[in-house]
Formats: sequence, C-alpha cells, structure tokens
Amino acid sequence: MDKNQIHGTAIFTLLSMAVMIFSSATLVQCAVINLWPKPRIVSWPLPLATLLSPKFKITSPNHRYLSTAVYRYLHLILTEHHHPLVIPTVNLTNGSVVQSLIVTIHDLSAPLVHGVNESYHLKIPSTGVEASLTAETAWGAMRGLETFSQLVWGNPSHVASGMEVWDWPIFEHRGVMLDTSRNFYNVEDILRMIGAMSGNKLNVFHWHITDSHSFPLLLPSEPGLADKGSYGPDMQYSPKDVTRIVQFGLEHGVRVLPEIDMPGHTGSWAKAYPEIVACANMFWWPAGYKWEDRLASEPGAGQLNPLNPKTYQVLKNVIRDVTMMFPEPFYHAGGDEVAPGCWKADPEIQEFLSKDGSLSEILEMFLNSTFPYIVSMNRTVVYWEDVLLDQTVRVNRSLLPPESTILQTWNDGPNNTKAIVSSGYRAIVSSADYYYLDCGHGSFIGNNSKYDQGNAGNTGTGDSWCGPFKTWQTIYNYDITYGLTEEEAKLVLGGEVALWSEQADPTVLDSRIWPRASAMAEAMWSGNRDEKGMKRYAEATDRLNEWRGRMVSRGIRAEPIQPLWCARNPGMCDTVNSS
Repeated sequence: MDKNQIHGTAIFTLLSMAVMIFSSATLVQCAVINLWPKPRIVSWPLPLATLLSPKFKITSPNHRYLSTAVYRYLHLILTEHHHPLVIPTVNLTNGSVVQSLIVTIHDLSAPLVHGVNESYHLKIPSTGVEASLTAETAWGAMRGLETFSQLVWGNPSHVASGMEVWDWPIFEHRGVMLDTSRNFYNVEDILRMIGAMSGNKLNVFHWHITDSHSFPLLLPSEPGLADKGSYGPDMQYSPKDVTRIVQFGLEHGVRVLPEIDMPGHTGSWAKAYPEIVACANMFWWPAGYKWEDRLASEPGAGQLNPLNPKTYQVLKNVIRDVTMMFPEPFYHAGGDEVAPGCWKADPEIQEFLSKDGSLSEILEMFLNSTFPYIVSMNRTVVYWEDVLLDQTVRVNRSLLPPESTILQTWNDGPNNTKAIVSSGYRAIVSSADYYYLDCGHGSFIGNNSKYDQGNAGNTGTGDSWCGPFKTWQTIYNYDITYGLTEEEAKLVLGGEVALWSEQADPTVLDSRIWPRASAMAEAMWSGNRDEKGMKRYAEATDRLNEWRGRMVSRGIRAEPIQPLWCARNPGMCDTVNSS
C-alpha cells in the first residue's frame, strides 16, 4: 500500500468514526466557543465545560519535534488564561477536573513533507480526568494541540467537555510567502510569523529570499553574493540562521520552502558577478520607452545572462548550497517577469537575436541547464506560472515534465489556474486579485504624475497595480478550484497568501499578514462554506474577532477587523439588506 492509499484509508476511518457518532449526537456549531480554523466535524451534544487542573499535564510519545511542541502548548495552556471577548455560554459540570491530555501517534516516523497526514481526533469527556488526542502523525498531533489550547479559557482555566473533534485539512499546501529582499526582516520576525502560522494551521513558509534589490542569503560556496549584494553585514541570513529557522519550522509543523528567483529579478547578483547579469544598474524604464520595452517591471533592473557559461558555474554552487541548507523537497526557482527589454539591452544577447534567435529560446536554454540539476538534487521544482503562460517569453511544456514540476499562479485569477491544471500540472494558487497582501498601499515609484490629478484622479486602487486592498472577506470567499473539473481540482495543491515587501518591513509585518492570512487558513483547512454549501463569512466574523484577540494576546500584532462593540454584541454589526 503506497502513501496516498495509507493517507486515504486513515481519513476514511476517521470520517467513518465521526459519522457514526454524528448520527447519534446533535452537532453543535462552535458558536459559543470560537475555534479557528473551524474544525471539520465537532460533536458537542451539550454546551458543557469543566475546570482544568493547575497541575494539568500532556503525555505523548517521545518525538524530536512533537516533544518541543508539547512543552510549548503545555506552558501556553497553563498560563494563557484567555479572556474571551464574549464569555462562552456553557454549563460548568460538577465532574472531576481535567488532569491530563493523552496523545497517541500511529506513525512517529512520518516526515514533514507535502501530503503528510495532518488529521487528528480530540476527545474531552464530560466525566473522567483524561482527555485524548489521537493522530496518524506528529504533525497532526500539533494541529490537535492547537485546537485543544483554543478550548481553554478563563482564570481559573475552564475547558470544554463532552466534546469530540474529527479534523483534517481540505488542501495539503497552506502557506504564506514573504519577500525578504526588498526590505530585510530579522530572524526573530520570521520566527514570530512561523509561530503564528502554526496557530492558524498553516504549514508552508515560502521564503522569497533574494531578488534584484538585495541578496541576503550567505552561501558557503558563493559568499560574495551576500557580502556584496546584501544591504549590509547586519542584513544577511547566515547558514546558522537558516538552520534555526528550519528547526523552528519543524517544531511548529511548518515547512520552509526556499525561493531563489532567476533568471529575472537578479540585479543584486551583479554586485559580485557583473559579467553574468544583463542590464544591471540600468534605469528600469528609460524616458520615451514604451512599457513593453521596459528593462524591469519595477525599479531594480538585472537578469542573468543564459548565454554566458559562467552563469551556470555560479548557479550550480547556489543551487547546491540551498538544497543542502534547506531539507524541504520542494525548490522554488522563480522564473517570473523576464523583461524582454533587459535581455535585448545586452550586446551578447543582441547578437544571438540578430541571428534569428528568440527570447523564448534563451529562456529554454536557461531552464535546460538548471532544471535537470535541481531535479538531480532530489527536488521537485516550483516555478511561477510565467515560464509557461507569459505572452512573450515562455518555454515549451515538453521541457518541464509535470511529475517534477509545480506551477504557482498569480495572474488572472481562476483563468490561469485553469490553464495550469488543464495542462496536467500541479498548481499552488496565489492569485494577486485575492491573495496579495501588499495590494492597495499605493505605488512606491517617485516622481509619479499619476498623483497630480487634482480631484479628478482615480483613487479606487490607490495607484496600486493590484489594488484595491484585499480584505479578509475577499480572501475568505475565494474558491481556488472555481471553474475546474473534479479531475483538474485534484491538481490544486493549495494556496499561499503573499506579502511582497516594497512597502512592508518588520514594523508592519504582523498587521499586513494577520488576520487576513487567517481567513485563507480556514478556507484552506475546512472551507468557506457551511454544511448546506452556503458561504459562511458572516458566521466567521465573530470567530475571527475572537481569534484575532487571542493572537494579540500571544504577541502577534494583528490588525482589528471591527470595533470591540461589534464583537461584544454579536450580530448587531451585520447587515440583512442588499448593499
């Protein structure tokens, strides 16, 4: 039996058990105790709670990463004393206080990789002193520990009782992408974000490490890239930093997926190797140039020259070092926004084009030389959609076999997702119209005449190319498999919200991501519809208010979504009229 069959059997068994219980018990929506993301199935016949012992303990098998998580959650459960915005309307039982949570794992050896089983079964009895958490893997147990922690509140601590939860995610890839090139983020900022991701049951930190603006990753074989291409020695990530971040991710059930963008977005490489970078340090959009002739899509021009053999000598070192530093089986190789004007500005490439060569052929040369090497490092390669869908510079599908290629979509919403999966490729959805967290904050381009429009200017987008601002409701309501056949939908691995950092840095990190990323987290975990198939964003509002408050108490400076009055007067801030 292969991994997928085992995973499917475990989910079927879990669901079958839940259906048997569900058929003989009243299903109560978690309206009185707000959980985020909402579990798939909750059985709570009576709204009961009991006290949690001050000497509460968690017993679990010894596991390198789970044991750390157990210690963390035990401390949280005993000390958080969360004060809900609305006190749960429950009856306190006269039974024994809950003394312990017993954790059982069926497969302790399962690694944290894409597709790992994250299901769990949580049972808190109405009588007795032991709660139980059963999971297929350590990673599923971490998800269950988070749910248990959200069922505890008050001082002295109360915990829901007479409750059972059966839970597993809809999508296996649930991520946040952070760009650390345009502005730098300290390791502590990244760790705080990963911790918040874990609380939201997100499992992939897509780290967009390098770009044209800076190269902050210190590589053992190519130290000059960071020494010369970073913003300075205090704005670099050492191998020790990477190890710490990867380790922290494993302790929180979060994979760290590195992205080294290429051949575009590589202007920062020119500080160390000017000879392998076309149009480096040139003005991005010279006066009089048409937009389609620009040298880059934003300030910071520079693209690797695929015709220079030295390019591949450097790249081989970079790829080898990154695969050694990051154990993650996926490797993101970028591939987006290759600007034709940049390559056309290079004399060597000009000569190639003058002999009837094409820009797409140049990109094909690049992928032919790098893709097989990445695959040889036992990696599945992730590219942005552009490598196949760009209107001007793209490669033939035959160069990228679907079994070792994943495409991440960011343009044209459901249409590009459809184009990817209908071609047989697996997709990660990051549609800018829904999932880009940087949108709506204006443009960072100076000397922009668009702002000198008096009262006639178009303020609807705030001059943000992907405006307006993506509200949590916009993110929550997006169905990433919209318009797909059942077979095509199976190729959608999941989604990622993305924070590009032209106008973001550590001072706004938390508020730009949270709680909007929480909205995607629930949509990816248990969906955005209720058991009748109706969108549940109205019901989700109160729960998200509560979860945002709990995140803030845990040190995450998530922005508010409503006045406190709304949270304390459920339903009074809703509308019953068409707008």
